[in-house]
Amino acid sequence: MRVPLVDLAAHHEPLREEIREALVRVFESQRYIMGPEVEALEREIAELCGVRFGVGVSSGTDALLVALMGLEIGPGDEVVTSAYTFFATAGAIARLGATPILVDIEPQSFNLDPAAAIAAIGPRTRAIIPVHLFGRCADMEPIVTAARARGVPVIEDAAQALGARALDGRPVGSLADAACLSFFPSKNLGGLGDAGMVVCDDDDSARRLRVLREHGAEPKYHHEVVGGNFRLDALQAAVLRVKLTRLDAALAGRARAAARYRELFADRADELPVALPEHVEGHSYNQFVIRAERRDELRSHLETRGVATAIYYPLPLHLQRCFSGLGLGPGDLPESERAARETLALPMYPEISEAQQRHVVAACREFYGVPEVAAV
Repeated sequence: MRVPLVDLAAHHEPLREEIREALVRVFESQRYIMGPEVEALEREIAELCGVRFGVGVSSGTDALLVALMGLEIGPGDEVVTSAYTFFATAGAIARLGATPILVDIEPQSFNLDPAAAIAAIGPRTRAIIPVHLFGRCADMEPIVTAARARGVPVIEDAAQALGARALDGRPVGSLADAACLSFFPSKNLGGLGDAGMVVCDDDDSARRLRVLREHGAEPKYHHEVVGGNFRLDALQAAVLRVKLTRLDAALAGRARAAARYRELFADRADELPVALPEHVEGHSYNQFVIRAERRDELRSHLETRGVATAIYYPLPLHLQRCFSGLGLGPGDLPESERAARETLALPMYPEISEAQQRHVVAACREFYGVPEVAAV
């Protein structure tokens, strides 16, 4: 049996005709950039996130970039964020000439350690970007409370977490001053290419973001600021609108898959040197990431058994060569470094079958010499 990390074919097959109709609708309209499809998606995503405004952009990376541009962040400024996340989070800060202040993570959630983030706030701090990693909402309340007391904006990096919720039930996207979303194909809500969005609840912020995404022009050819070409394609918006109608079902499928992994691993949990992600209400499980002793050997073994896996992320940001000037080295952020050594993402998608998951867990048990759980 072969088990892919993500199965987009299985995900798209039931939607084939609806997606085709959406693409034809855009083709016949001849409105390929921005337009009514994008405007409708912006309204629908904003409603899902519990805010008033969505500003569609060209990717999740560009969502981070334009959100920071909207705060006029640049040289001399500092932005606090996680050392254990995808490069774009810190890369967007550095591209504007600002300095990413990289802090450590909580070992259980993999998310930004609130105490470390608050301690890192200094006189040059212009923003904080907590990341909702792997689909689990970060502990936002202490960060937002401390930041607002100091007049520092907070931007959620929710690229992996659309549909997730905080413990109090509030949706990701409504927990700070703005939130950045990615619609990369493998996300909880994925397009057929790159796409993203910034959501917020402030009129002035939304207006500024809309201006910045079109070269800073308002009206056209009259530029009040220097922006960029961050526009969202209508074709992507139309596809995303089709898939948005199935998002609740997709999230439920991910939750079922996560629960089944826990059940299958639980029989001999004391004998397996594997740590599963904590179950918390509102986790959207964009990835299912375990910690494992002999992680790299386990990954090689799973590959021989037809099980695809991924390592998110093999080198934390403070150890990347391009950030060597930040003055951080090995041992400075131990939880981020430990996560980089130990974490392994198992196959996770709404359509994964029980048989496939049994195969994944059986292959893990085989590697560690632990008998397989009996079928129920």
